[in-house]
Amino acid sequence: MTACAIENETAEASGAAPDAEGAGNTGETVLEDSAPDDPPEDPGGPGGASPGTSLAALPGSLPVAAPAFTLSADGSYAARLALAHVTADPSDGAGGADGAGEAWFVERWTLDGHEPYAVPLPLDQPEEPDSEVLPLADGRVLIRRRVADRHVVSLLYPTGPGTGELPLGAVECAELTLLPPSPDGVSAYALSAGPRATSVWLVAGGAFGPELVAEVPGRCSGGVWLDRAGRMLALDREMPGGGPVKAVAVDLERGGEVTPLLQIAPDSNDRLLLADPDSGLLLIRSDAPGHDRLGWGVLGSCLPVRFPECLRPADVAVTPFAVQPGQMLMPESCAVALRIDGPAGSWVGVWRPAGRRLHQRAAPAGWQAGRGVWTRDGVLGLPYADGNVACGVARLEAPADEEPGAWPSPGCGAESGAESGAESGMQPSGGAVPLPVCKPVPLRQAPLTGRMMPG
Repeated sequence: MTACAIENETAEASGAAPDAEGAGNTGETVLEDSAPDDPPEDPGGPGGASPGTSLAALPGSLPVAAPAFTLSADGSYAARLALAHVTADPSDGAGGADGAGEAWFVERWTLDGHEPYAVPLPLDQPEEPDSEVLPLADGRVLIRRRVADRHVVSLLYPTGPGTGELPLGAVECAELTLLPPSPDGVSAYALSAGPRATSVWLVAGGAFGPELVAEVPGRCSGGVWLDRAGRMLALDREMPGGGPVKAVAVDLERGGEVTPLLQIAPDSNDRLLLADPDSGLLLIRSDAPGHDRLGWGVLGSCLPVRFPECLRPADVAVTPFAVQPGQMLMPESCAVALRIDGPAGSWVGVWRPAGRRLHQRAAPAGWQAGRGVWTRDGVLGLPYADGNVACGVARLEAPADEEPGAWPSPGCGAESGAESGAESGMQPSGGAVPLPVCKPVPLRQAPLTGRMMPG
């Protein structure tokens, strides 16, 4: 999708989120509605390891910038670094790096069974808090550690009472960042950004350890998968010498061939945040309207990118983190989960392109903020850990929209959305605002493969 037109949408935002009901022993709770205009309180930090191990968890004691919590591609597993007391004899060297008897260790969550549970994966030495973890579909957890000027990658897995480790190799570079889990469930990729080019590494799933699979000109960040095969990867790229950031598509099976993906305005910064391969729905952040806005479009469509008013409530930051799968050719019907951050803490938003309304709900206490997974039936699972539940999943059913809009009639350019607005409910809010518009280039004219990106 190379999009060059933008359009605003009318929307109405609901009130803020309610409180969540308490969790039971099964580690599962259901979130309900409550009175609007009452933002939820700060849910607090996550808990630590499961009982019965050599690590005593420290619930609620994590620093503000705790290491990330990552879900596998199919949502069946999750992994994080958890902080705990070390109960072993301090003389054996198992104490934390700060000498206070605390240590980071890898923890894997199993989420697809009848009851969620956590498995600690500690080793002889504590992990560094800047290490990254990524669960695979088979239950193993990939970890990236920095060792001097190298980044060492290993797979961790439970072996009875202990933890097994399979070293995969190392990458020598200044920075290496794991990409989101590959859709195939068995591969893992990482980015190494340099001043003039960015390397894409296959760090798990190859035959001979870490393998360089692509060199992309420019400095790249982000990372969104565009297909179910794990072949097409979208990256946000800034070319050497500066300039706007534009999302591009990288074909990993054609040596890293690069094609344009987002071109909303010539000088706008256009980043891709999420993509749903089933429906083609894209969640975009761009400053083309004059400042950073959250918008949506459809992969391969010539309709303009839209920037709904309901996705910019006052005094909060809104970030999408999950899209409902299985809505084949129905992008406007996909439920999108959003993390909402404000002075009162973090809570959950649910929005559909056709609904034009942001529903706000409380997050469970100890929510792994910005993480969750949808079922095809529209139920959002929110992983959490608090002082009573070491590993839980709160279930939130996507609320219904009172007056869902219809998908606009086919057309190209900004005029198509305006003409069909009276019938579809997609008309711009307020008066028309003059915005820079260029000729849209549909995906069929800028294919993801077969054209090289200049530079």
